[in-house]
Amino acid sequence: SGLDWPGLLRAGVTGLGLKPDDFWRLTPAELVLMLGDPKGPVPLGRARLDELSLLWPDRKVEDGNGGDGRN
Repeated sequence: SGLDWPGLLRAGVTGLGLKPDDFWRLTPAELVLMLGDPKGPVPLGRARLDELSLLWPDRKVEDGNGGDGRN
């Protein structure tokens, strides 16, 4: 079938904490969803967040309520 079933079982049991019986009830699509698609987008990391914050800083606006007035 082209799938590394022993590796997937290991990932499901050790990585996700699934019981073997629960693992075998999953469809391959459900398992990929739970494990995360390696070809999918990478989650936003701290470095990228900092980069975006420099490009698009918050504006300070006087709100009159004693807060920092960020919008």
